[in-house]
Amino acid sequence: MTKINKHIEIVRSSKNWLSSMSLESSNAIFNVLKNHYTNVSITTVNNLSDLKKLVKNKPDLVFLGMKFISIDEILRLEDPSKIWITQYLKDHKIAHTGSTQFAHELEFNKSLAKKRIIKAGLKTSPFYVVKQNCSQIREDKSLIFPLFIKPINRGGGLGIDSDSVVHNFEELCLKVRLISKRLHTDSLIEEYLPGREFSVAILKDRIKEGYHIMPIELVSHPDKYGRLLLSKKVKESNIERVLVVTDQSIKSKITDLSIKAFHALGARDYGRIDIRLDKNGTPHFLEANLIPSLINGYGSFPKACMLNINLEYEAMILNIVKLALSRSIL
Repeated sequence: MTKINKHIEIVRSSKNWLSSMSLESSNAIFNVLKNHYTNVSITTVNNLSDLKKLVKNKPDLVFLGMKFISIDEILRLEDPSKIWITQYLKDHKIAHTGSTQFAHELEFNKSLAKKRIIKAGLKTSPFYVVKQNCSQIREDKSLIFPLFIKPINRGGGLGIDSDSVVHNFEELCLKVRLISKRLHTDSLIEEYLPGREFSVAILKDRIKEGYHIMPIELVSHPDKYGRLLLSKKVKESNIERVLVVTDQSIKSKITDLSIKAFHALGARDYGRIDIRLDKNGTPHFLEANLIPSLINGYGSFPKACMLNINLEYEAMILNIVKLALSRSIL
């Protein structure tokens, strides 16, 4: 097989708090791309110096596994002077996979994402935000207990456990303070959605106009209270059951919400939208992941591609790359 003469850099960070791509994932992507392209490598970007070296190498494409770098190592994720990698690459006329800075900023801050969803006229659970280290936590009387508490800018189930569902103001305060102490971030407080949970993979069709919209249902093991929560422990162990969505009425509702949310966030090419039903069975937007896990057999995105359209791992990775290469750099 003749390889395509392109230079592709798979970019991730060795700092867990910066990287959206594990080493296992980057190696899996590398093993696919090296068989189809002449020059493929994995590059670690931890700081501005690393980012400058990446640009100096002038790759034809960056396969993106992180969103930004922080200039202030103390502030880390909260650093207001962070450099968004997609914009930096665009400024240097280098193509990259996936979405742009605009969408990544919304995805990164769950509050901003939910506000955008509401502005688009879409359903998401009512919410408010408590700043980290807030000495006096306010109670929003318009929200009805039980409530769900999670970090405003963490993924992978980080900060989510059995105590994330709270039934009174005292439990709310305790969970918020734990998130502030352990993760040093703000807390998102929203009304708890007790229904089924779905993950929807979205992948642009390279041949036809439109997108493949591929929902799966996620069923976790009950926690100590009998609730089905996708906690960090559940996600890391990959023990949740994955089901094909056969109910056409539900499937229609969640695919409609997910693609509208995807567009509302300004996402492009591929990504994942998470949805949960309320007590009446109405789908609500939970959050987005625009650099989802791409390990073969792990994570919702590859599983959804296989179960819905029988798209195998290698073809999935190549599709993502071809979508990015086909787009001119403005």
